[in-house]
Amino acid sequence: MKLICLEEHVLDGATAAASMPAALKAAPYLSDWGKTVKDGNRPRNRPQVIDNADSLRKGMDWTGERLADMDAAGVDMQILSLGGFPQFAPKDKELSLAQSVNDRLAQTVADHPSRFAAFATLPWGQPENAVAELERAVKQLGLKGALLNGRPNDHFLDAPEYAELLAKFNELRVPLYLHPGIPVPAVQAAYYSGFTPELTARLSMFAWGWHNEAGIHLMRLILSGALDRNPHLQIISGHWGEMLPFYLQRLDDSIPPAASGLRRSITDTFREQVYVTPSGMLTRSHFDFIYTLLGAERILFSLDYPYQSLDGAHEFIDSLPVASSEKEMIAYKNAEKLLGL
Repeated sequence: MKLICLEEHVLDGATAAASMPAALKAAPYLSDWGKTVKDGNRPRNRPQVIDNADSLRKGMDWTGERLADMDAAGVDMQILSLGGFPQFAPKDKELSLAQSVNDRLAQTVADHPSRFAAFATLPWGQPENAVAELERAVKQLGLKGALLNGRPNDHFLDAPEYAELLAKFNELRVPLYLHPGIPVPAVQAAYYSGFTPELTARLSMFAWGWHNEAGIHLMRLILSGALDRNPHLQIISGHWGEMLPFYLQRLDDSIPPAASGLRRSITDTFREQVYVTPSGMLTRSHFDFIYTLLGAERILFSLDYPYQSLDGAHEFIDSLPVASSEKEMIAYKNAEKLLGL
């Protein structure tokens, strides 16, 4: 069966060099993990965490090793997006770096049109420039939307200065992928610090902290009315919805429309304007819940390469207890429809 994966990252040397000093200042624990032996008990038919050096090498190699890994795993297409923390780049370099990455993404897609499509990166700290770059990336370069790694700056996208940018996504009818990023520093210090450096780093980031932050980001967008105001805006949320789906009923019970001022319940908003994807969390219990909540038409597929391997992709799809037609929707048809592939 054809597979299209939507949370598959590339890295850019110039962007990393420009952004990492500020990112490390905000989150010094970024470099504190990876020193322990990997869990040898993780099933081999699920994606494996790739160590820092290998994931860096694979991320920098946009086509060669990536295509070989895709072929070996039977992945037909990746939707490429920039990894890292580009919004930490100096403001005077943010636009030019984003434009350079988007140009290279477009060229990579042009060179391999059956294997790659791409989400743009934007100069998120400059909302007016972000609007213009999104329009250029979509209309001139043919990119399929944009991906944001964490917060655009000190605020989330529900801040008033991002209203025009969200309206541009709505106008262009391209999705916004809300990817996790480092937690607000004060939150990280209060909630996740105080353990060994390795444990603090893992808890702050990919074990819990940045997923919680991504879920809060999406919840704030919903509660702000941004999705009500932009009915064509579609959000993609990885890691099975970044915790939020599992509390939707509680949110509905606690914040009905009479309290929120929204025209729909929080759950109905989610069901109509959010897609979820596993990001390599190929676990049946997560799938069963999300499938019951959303149905197959709102589930996309992803493996989180190069931070995780491509192991087990076909096995997971094949094992799902749904009709073949719904497996096809999850594996590739929903992505083709959403992205116009």
